[in-house]
Amino acid sequence: MKETILSLCPGPWSDYELIDTGGFEKLERFGNFILSRPEPQAIWDKSLPESEWRKLAHAHFAKEKNNPEKGQWQQIKPMPHNWSIEYENGDGLKMTLNLAQTSFKHIGLFPEQAVNWDYLFQKIKSFPNQKPKVLNLFAYTGAASVACRAAGAEVTHLDSVKQVVTWSKHNMESSGLEGIRWMVDDAMKFIKREARRGNVYQGIILDPPAYGRGPEGEKWILEEQINEMLKTCAEILDPKNHFLLLNMYSLSFSSLIAANLIRSNFGEVQNPEQGELYLEEKQGKKLPLGIFFRFSSF
Repeated sequence: MKETILSLCPGPWSDYELIDTGGFEKLERFGNFILSRPEPQAIWDKSLPESEWRKLAHAHFAKEKNNPEKGQWQQIKPMPHNWSIEYENGDGLKMTLNLAQTSFKHIGLFPEQAVNWDYLFQKIKSFPNQKPKVLNLFAYTGAASVACRAAGAEVTHLDSVKQVVTWSKHNMESSGLEGIRWMVDDAMKFIKREARRGNVYQGIILDPPAYGRGPEGEKWILEEQINEMLKTCAEILDPKNHFLLLNMYSLSFSSLIAANLIRSNFGEVQNPEQGELYLEEKQGKKLPLGIFFRFSSF
């Protein structure tokens, strides 16, 4: 496997902009609204003064002292709790994505994933079969699922949280689509059942969290379980016509770890690509936001 490390950043996007980063925070524009949120990777100084951040932001996420993963939004200027933005890549993919302020600082969208939405859309459009079956695990609010469905795939969308599956359905409907299969389940249990049943998918997407819980309290720890999960994915991935996308956000992981995991469980794959995803801000700094490994038989 040739190990070429790529750094991928989304192209111009009229409804999204990373304005500045630093001081463990990021300042972003989503449509007409600007948000200030925590960002553990932004260990450098801000380029803009704090007064400019406060002037620009509509809302700021303040972390709880005892739980850095939770907190509350502080409204600085009037803005709605829920709003939507558009994504269009110039290659035929158009999506309407619904956003909301949540107590975990997230708003239902990871903009750096746009490069993967484009990849999935293009792969499905050029797929040897007319309608590939695609499984999206840890699918969150489903932008990747919507992109795959927009390209014509038969999509199974799985997440352990019922509310985000409902959010995903809203994204599908807002984008003028229908027909995604929704699953609220534990990802590991689901793919092991699929393997026992002999079910096969032509595309698999994995974007696992570092830590998580299934709908019945099943524990997920990335470094302890990702190898077993990929081993099972190898059993249900079509050996002839296929693609797989693995994305991980963990401060301790490099794309070389992802490459080793793929090699161990899939052997020598075709058309491998690996590296990191990042966003480039207006001030010129580049914010790393996860690693990826993807391959396809075509």
